[in-house]
Amino acid sequence: MKHWKLAGSTAAIAILAGTGAFADVTPEEVWQNWQDMSTSAGQTVTSTSAERDGDTLVVSGVTITYEKDGTSFTSAIEQIDFTDNGDGTVDVTTSDNTEMSLKAPAAKDIDGAVPTDLKITLSQPDMVVTASGTADALSYEFEGPSVTATFEPGDTAAEAQGNFEVALSDLSGKYLVEGNGEAKKITSDFAAKSLKVTGTGKDEAKKSDVTFNATIADLAGNSNGNFLGAAAMADMAKALQGGFAVNGNFSHGAMTFDLAVTEDGKPTKITGASEGGDMSVAMDATHLQFGAGGKALNLTIASADIPFPELKIGYQEAAFNMLMPVGKTAEPADFAFLTKLVGFTVSDEVWGMFDPAGNLPHDPATVVIDTKGKVTMTTDLFDEAAMAALGDAPPGDLNALDVTELKASIAGAELTGAGAFTFDNTDKTTFPGVPLPTGKMDLKLTGGNTLLDKLVAMGLLPQDQAMGFKMMVSMFANSATDKDEMTSTLEFKDKGFYANGQKLQ
Repeated sequence: MKHWKLAGSTAAIAILAGTGAFADVTPEEVWQNWQDMSTSAGQTVTSTSAERDGDTLVVSGVTITYEKDGTSFTSAIEQIDFTDNGDGTVDVTTSDNTEMSLKAPAAKDIDGAVPTDLKITLSQPDMVVTASGTADALSYEFEGPSVTATFEPGDTAAEAQGNFEVALSDLSGKYLVEGNGEAKKITSDFAAKSLKVTGTGKDEAKKSDVTFNATIADLAGNSNGNFLGAAAMADMAKALQGGFAVNGNFSHGAMTFDLAVTEDGKPTKITGASEGGDMSVAMDATHLQFGAGGKALNLTIASADIPFPELKIGYQEAAFNMLMPVGKTAEPADFAFLTKLVGFTVSDEVWGMFDPAGNLPHDPATVVIDTKGKVTMTTDLFDEAAMAALGDAPPGDLNALDVTELKASIAGAELTGAGAFTFDNTDKTTFPGVPLPTGKMDLKLTGGNTLLDKLVAMGLLPQDQAMGFKMMVSMFANSATDKDEMTSTLEFKDKGFYANGQKLQ
């Protein structure tokens, strides 16, 4: 049997009892809280019986089901015991394993996709959960040595489906569930020492098989959100206006993985490692944010389909972030966009395909575009009818744009820049269809002419095209006489466009 102990701190009870800040919870209240959480997620919870046996509420034959759009999920727990300790705490004991099944139709947009039929066994021995608070605000803290989920083909699964296992070790965390009924406010923190994923699969008809292994260290995450229940969440626009919101952050440490695939007798092997990564997401009625990043990734691919023994790819840092308003705004709201790839490298064999003589520097490449600004939204992005009515018109007005950093470097050439602009949306005729900009951007290109000359000498770029590009750049840039460097200031002012002080429009 698996033992979950829900116990409040004795010291906390002593301190808070006189103030009324702490209240006892009963077995029935904890069981009801579990049911409410499932219902708010669109699940149906049933049991064959729920009866008191002295201080213990014994719930037998628990089944949790979920169905939507042809997808069904079922979870079965033989028995759950909720024991009142007489001091405002509750011990919870469940069956050692929880059996689950997941069925879903084949994806319509993927060629060769098959229906999903999975049998899932969840095991979490010696998990300890501590609960405190009230029936309307239950706070749980948990700690356990491991949680393992095993996925196997179900009775009607296609032969192509495989087996895989997900195992977490040294878990700890806490979560707070507030609210009565389907609407819930949930706050959580989570940490685990490691995550290990292993999997195998085989398709005899296609003579293919696959094995996968991955290990990730030092997982951590936190989240908070207001959830309105499955029915309210069916219409995202209304749900956001009704208070739905979510905010979460996740990070991990060192990661290693390897994937081996054989298809039609041809093997492919992919191995990799990284030093860590992170992800964040936030959404409410005013904005949507999503970001992700990783550090020191190295990837090796060996396959019969590539013209050399193996391909190596790596980077020092990669990042992406997007922030945008999603609903109507009376005042300008923030937006941002970042894409970053620093220190990108590929095998010398790849360079050798177009630069066999080594004429070009094989320095790591970098691309950074970091922008932010202000926009006034005139349309709710989740209002499908309003968005359709816009046609080709934008859903808002651009007020300001800051290019915090622009950087691109490859093969010895580097372009850098930064600038800031504001926009007058009452004037879209000076520059037809575009709000009147005011502001400037400074650019610098080093090594550009040298790179063009080398590409011409290698036969990769026609001479006339290179000359045409140099002539065009000279119209907008000032060239240094003693080095391969060009600078340019592009400016919008007085309803005109200027390059290095010369009016071009």
